[in-house]
Amino acid sequence: ARNGHPKGAVPDPHMPQTQSTHAAPGAGASLTAQLVPILRRPVSARDRERATLHVLDWVGCAVIGATTPPGQVMMNYGALQPAGPCKAIGVGDVRPETAAFVNGSYGNVLEMDDIHRTSILHPGPVVVPAALACAQSLGADAASFLDAVVRGYDAVIRIGASVGLGHYKFFHSTSTCGPFGAAAACGFLLGLDDAGLVHALGNAGTTAGGFWQVRHEDAMSKQLHNARAAQSGLVAALLASRGFTGPARILEGPHGFYAAVCPDAKPEVVTADPEGPWLMYDTSFKPWAACRHAHSTIDATLAVRDQVDPDEVESVTVRTYSDAVAFCDRPDPATVADAKFSLPHVVAVTLIDGPPTLGSFDMAAVNRAPIAAFRPRVHLEVAEPWDSNYPEHYGAEVEFKLRDGRTIKSQAKDALGDPGNPVGDDTVIAKARELMAAGGVLPDRIEAIAEKTRALAAGGTLEDLTALLP
Repeated sequence: ARNGHPKGAVPDPHMPQTQSTHAAPGAGASLTAQLVPILRRPVSARDRERATLHVLDWVGCAVIGATTPPGQVMMNYGALQPAGPCKAIGVGDVRPETAAFVNGSYGNVLEMDDIHRTSILHPGPVVVPAALACAQSLGADAASFLDAVVRGYDAVIRIGASVGLGHYKFFHSTSTCGPFGAAAACGFLLGLDDAGLVHALGNAGTTAGGFWQVRHEDAMSKQLHNARAAQSGLVAALLASRGFTGPARILEGPHGFYAAVCPDAKPEVVTADPEGPWLMYDTSFKPWAACRHAHSTIDATLAVRDQVDPDEVESVTVRTYSDAVAFCDRPDPATVADAKFSLPHVVAVTLIDGPPTLGSFDMAAVNRAPIAAFRPRVHLEVAEPWDSNYPEHYGAEVEFKLRDGRTIKSQAKDALGDPGNPVGDDTVIAKARELMAAGGVLPDRIEAIAEKTRALAAGGTLEDLTALLP
């Protein structure tokens, strides 16, 4: 069996691009069984080209994420694992499970990874490393890898959007829903039939976990969340390729995902618009190195920065949606992570310094006297229409009251990079270049990585890209 897979488990790598030959599931079929034929719809050349942007965005985030303290711990852990056919950034050749785990830990460290609004999760840092590890282990071609990424994004977004805000209140949805996307991507690379994909999704779901307690403490666990999600999905797919079964009704069963941890679940979302565009196109690129809930406040502040003298500001009121306040009400950040999740800090640093950079959230910036003195002037409110518009729109209003009695207001209905306020391809590519440069990659290699990643949709090979990863 090639690459250790049982005979028949790895068909022609292009086979998943065709429509399923299986009959459509009946009305009594499980939600995962109903999802599978939706994931089998064709992937076009245009879809693959878009997928390369998400892959490149992940590469940039992962390369610099590997240089951070949690990234270094994960890198050291990876170096202790057995060798294999897959590339882990900063480590070298390791087994697929290790590559998915280590690479899966890097992409979210700096809060620059892509995000889907209504599912409130980050597909890239879970789906891409899992699919990359699986593709490398199989010797799959670039088209099959990109197709798997597209399908993995669709799976994790559909399920993520179905779990509801009640789930997100306590659970890191990238962690709990990420294994579904990783399992779908790897399952298609492995050529699983419909039953196999249902088993993979079932076991991916039963391993889900990730409590939001991590955001209340100075811990590295958020990176463990993503690492385990990528690895769990890959393992679930590999086991399914060997006949290991999983619960078909993991989502809607009486003791399944929805019943246990989703008080306001929307099961119908999983199979909504089955012939619609891939949900990858509804995924946002993040321009600022902060929690996404802070981005519309940054954008609104930037819009009036040339009209507001920080020394003349008496007070600032940020009006936004409830999750933004719940996650980002940190008036006195004590860590880099706190700063990235602090609306008072993003208002202060944006107004005083301009568009936030990677350095805007380090402790030197947090402790600078003008920024620290400004933060107490910022007050937060949950307000309409921002709260009702969420999560379709991540919006905010910022009101500056000046000492001379004037009031200056600014609004951002959609955060920059969202479908309602998109950025161009060139901006995404420039962001990846900037992140890789900040991660210590030399300019010639940065250009080569960007070129080879984009070339995946036009006849390039995965080997050309992975050989360049640091």
